Amino acid sequence: MGLSVSELSKGLTVEYQGELYRITKYEHSKRGRGDAFARVKMKSFDTGKVLSKTFKGKEDIKKAYLDKRSLTFLYSSGETYNFMDQTDYAQFEILEEKLGDKVKYLKDNLDVKGLFHEERLISIELPTFVELEITDTKPGVKGDTASGGEKPAKLQTGLEIKVPLFVKEGAKVKVDTREGKYVERV
Repeated sequence: MGLSVSELSKGLTVEYQGELYRITKYEHSKRGRGDAFARVKMKSFDTGKVLSKTFKGKEDIKKAYLDKRSLTFLYSSGETYNFMDQTDYAQFEILEEKLGDKVKYLKDNLDVKGLFHEERLISIELPTFVELEITDTKPGVKGDTASGGEKPAKLQTGLEIKVPLFVKEGAKVKVDTREGKYVERV
């Protein structure tokens, strides 16, 4: 049995045509006497492709149930990232292409939430903030505030962010994973 258009919403994970999608944009419409319809954009967990679709009435779309488990990032080998379940110590692999930009925040022993569908790791949720070390940045020049008092810095994971002029190479900083921005020095 499919979902009706009123049961769809942004952020919902659904199964459509045998593939797992997360709804990234949702717009509901009802015109006069006609049936309601919904325009959605969905992103595939497996391929990353974005699908735009208009649903009317009850469609062949099912809600997908995801399990969340606490995982620890262990290591990466090539394009594969390895995580360990914190309760039963089982290990799971996931490809870099499925994680996308999240790999820029992964460091050894980082605790994350794993999203599982039918015992298969499909994605992870990062903590809101991570602490990373600055590996490369230029020294700040006193009085140089034309650029807003910020300078580029490269972190231990390869992520590049802007930091205040007083932050030096080797310092640990707190980074917001939602926006990829410097928060504070640790």
